Amino acid sequence: MTLETLPGSSGYLDLFPERRMSYFSNPYVLGLTVVAGIGGLLFGYDTGVISGALLYIKDDFKVVNQSSFLQETIVSMALVGAMIGAASGGWINDAYGRKKATLLADVVFTAGAIVMAAAPDPYVLILGRFLVGLGVGIASVTAPVYIAEASPSEVRGGLVSTNVLMITGGQFLSYLVNLAFTEVRGTWRWMLGVSAIPAVIQFFFMLCLPESPRWLFMKNEKDEAIAVLSKIYDIARLEDEVDHLTAAEEEERQRKKTVRYLDVFRTKEIRLAFLAGAGLQAFQQFTGINTVMYYSPTIVQMAGFNSNQLALLLSLIVAAMNAAGTVVGIYLIDHFGRKKLALSSLFGVIVSLVILAWAFFAQTPDSSNGIYGWLAVIGLALYIAFFAPGMGPVPWTVNSEIYPEQYRGICGGMSATVNWISNLIVAQTFLTIAEAIGTGFTFLILAGIALLAVVFVTVYVPETKGLTFVEVEQIWKERAYGSGYNTQSLLEQGNQSS
Repeated sequence: MTLETLPGSSGYLDLFPERRMSYFSNPYVLGLTVVAGIGGLLFGYDTGVISGALLYIKDDFKVVNQSSFLQETIVSMALVGAMIGAASGGWINDAYGRKKATLLADVVFTAGAIVMAAAPDPYVLILGRFLVGLGVGIASVTAPVYIAEASPSEVRGGLVSTNVLMITGGQFLSYLVNLAFTEVRGTWRWMLGVSAIPAVIQFFFMLCLPESPRWLFMKNEKDEAIAVLSKIYDIARLEDEVDHLTAAEEEERQRKKTVRYLDVFRTKEIRLAFLAGAGLQAFQQFTGINTVMYYSPTIVQMAGFNSNQLALLLSLIVAAMNAAGTVVGIYLIDHFGRKKLALSSLFGVIVSLVILAWAFFAQTPDSSNGIYGWLAVIGLALYIAFFAPGMGPVPWTVNSEIYPEQYRGICGGMSATVNWISNLIVAQTFLTIAEAIGTGFTFLILAGIALLAVVFVTVYVPETKGLTFVEVEQIWKERAYGSGYNTQSLLEQGNQSS
């Protein structure tokens, strides 16, 4: 069996077009994706809810209102937790499985939500934010890998992007919740506390779902893995998928060693894959997306709209565009391709950030609520419209598919940690930098970073649309050692050794 006839490869599906699956063709896979994607919902809700809650936390705690640093810490302490959760989440995934990692994330997130809702002062609130961040960090590693490993290759991009849709849906939901509780006593406590509900729902649904079939194969639990795969593929393709996984696992077992963090940097092809994956995650954050989501109500107020409720309403529209754009991305990522989608997204992001910068440069105190205030809001909306279909889902999708099985958990965790570290840097410094050099210059810096991202994607990120995991591994070997290098597929090697 060659690379061209591996189950799920383009050559295989050309030979057997009746075995090709579409996004909606298997309700079981779609249901599994949605339940796993609740982890993305938690991620998105936490990202969005703090932006509105912060407006009311400042009203309740004067010390917060008087300190930009304390405001940034309340926002970013969840990112510190997420950074630690993501770093440990890769190891937890590989050691205990995707299912147990998800259940652990739900428990920790729920505990954090309860602590936040009951916080008597800003410092206990910060503790709750840290716990919530731990849960979100673990989930951010687990959900894309779990979905990718259960997905047919021809729809893997769309299914993993569904997790990103859940993230953006969570952000939209958070703004709805923020608006719903603006007139309720204890506003921000309700906003933060209700985030425990989806975590509890996912916990109980996840108890009914199986472990990832690829992880089960890796742990030599083949009967369970085949039982899961039989719910995903028809009998003809099932046999081919099982043969492929068996042969690949045999090869993995022969060369198996305990993978440590430093091993990622010792093997050239893994190092190149990690550079591409971690770089995408870093640029996703440094081009400003979570600055826009965390601080969109604050940015709207900076633009001259001083009412808390109006700021939240305009931010709700931005969040709705984010979710709608991700739906577009789910379709485009498996048709247009990951790389083209990322590049077109970045070009639009650059234009949008320049518009935002211009709006803030041109604004004067006399123009509040005038044309430049609306221009800033339009710039925000355009930014989301370009970012959401491309640089939203592409980094998570690419990172779920570019690493070999034995490195997938640890590399996924490391690249997610890069995402959270980048997120932390941006969230912790945005308001301070904006106060120091002006909001307009801050957005111009982000536009410059987006330009660097265009160069990075062009040079380092390969196209992985429709490729099997083995075909992707082949790409990195060829990049590492040249096209003449003997990059025999894992499957062929496994067949020869059996």
